[in-house]
Formats: sequence, C-alpha cells, structure tokens
Amino acid sequence: MKTIGLLGGMSWESTANYYKAINEGVKAAKGGFHSAKIALYSVDFAEIEAMQRSGDWDAAAEHLCQAALSVQAAGADALLICTNTMHKVAPEIEQKLSIPLIHIADATAENLVKDGVTKVGLLGTAFTMEQDFYKGRLEQQFGIEVLVPNHEQRKRVHDVIYQELVKGEIRETSKQEYLKIVGDLAANGAQAIILGCTEIAMLIKQADTSIPLYDTTQIHSDAAVSFAIKG
Repeated sequence: MKTIGLLGGMSWESTANYYKAINEGVKAAKGGFHSAKIALYSVDFAEIEAMQRSGDWDAAAEHLCQAALSVQAAGADALLICTNTMHKVAPEIEQKLSIPLIHIADATAENLVKDGVTKVGLLGTAFTMEQDFYKGRLEQQFGIEVLVPNHEQRKRVHDVIYQELVKGEIRETSKQEYLKIVGDLAANGAQAIILGCTEIAMLIKQADTSIPLYDTTQIHSDAAVSFAIKG
C-alpha cells in the first residue's frame, strides 16, 4: 500500500475529515486492521489566510512548496492539497515535486463526467468562485459549464466559511442560507452542486436537499484511497 501525503491545516477542521475519510476508505477496501499510510504536514492557517487576504499568492506558493517538499521527504508517494482554494498555487507546487499531485478539481470533474453532469453550481471561497484556476479547469479540460451565485450570495458563502466553518461553528441560519443559494443555482440550470470548499460539507449534506451535492473532501479522499491501494 502506498503512502498518501496530505498538505493540510487549511483549515484543520477539514483536514481532520480527510484523515477520517481516507482511513475509513482503506478499512472498507482492505478490511481487518488495515489503516492508511499517511504523511501529514499541517500548516498554521493564520499565516496562509493573511497571504490570501493580502493577495500575496507568490508567498503562499513558496510557503506551501516548502511544506509539500517536507511531505515528499517523509516518504509520501503522492500529494493531496487539503483545500480547494489553495489549488490556485497547485501548478507551482507540482513543479517542485517528483511525486504526483492528486488534483481536487480533476477528481471532482471525473465524478461529474461519469455521472453525466454538464452544468454544475460551484460554492466555495470568493477566490474559488470568482477566479479562473478552478472553474476554468472544469470548463476547459472537462467541458463542464460552471455557475456561481450572484455577488451578494458569493460574499455570504465566503463569510460563513471564514467566520464560522473554519472555526468549527455550525449555525442553522447559515445552513438555511446555503440551501437557498443551492436552490437558486438549481433554478438557473445547475444539475448538481460542487461543495468547493472542504469545510462546506460540515454545514450542508445530501440529506438536506434533493439536488445532488459533490463533496470535494470525500471525492478527493476517495481518489487518494484508490491511488494508495491500486497504485
């Protein structure tokens, strides 16, 4: 079984879900006492958040490249960046590594294509919803049309992530706001919704709506398990 490298801490709340999902996946696949071989580097999210807020993506890339190299040096056979937003600097990280990077958008898109989804709604941080590094990848490499909420809704989605979810705070009012936004995206033609921030699945779940939700944390974890046990 191969060793999965995790670059986490953005936030630690969602990284904990990665650790759980990957170990559950290995246990389900191999049974017995099996658990995942994992090399984890967890950054201080306050440092990364400050770089995001100031728009210093070069510094963020350098910071995460050094962390990624530490994961590789620890014996990882592949790397997962345990956040959607910081895939903005995935190309810089990938260039530094000699091991494969399992890209969260690619894993998600492959599931969407398999399920016949051609138009999808995207929830995430403002960076993920508004910039091209994520939705552009889905559109250009996989032919999937991506819808995002309106400006006011994007701000609310972003604020809930940074003011509540990364702190582990789950509020019913925020859940209902998110479900309203999900409904609006569906009304505009979205066949499914990408939970494109690794904390969002803490707030809304498939049982809350009839609209298909694609939990990127679970999808990314499943891709890691598949790599680890199948090579």
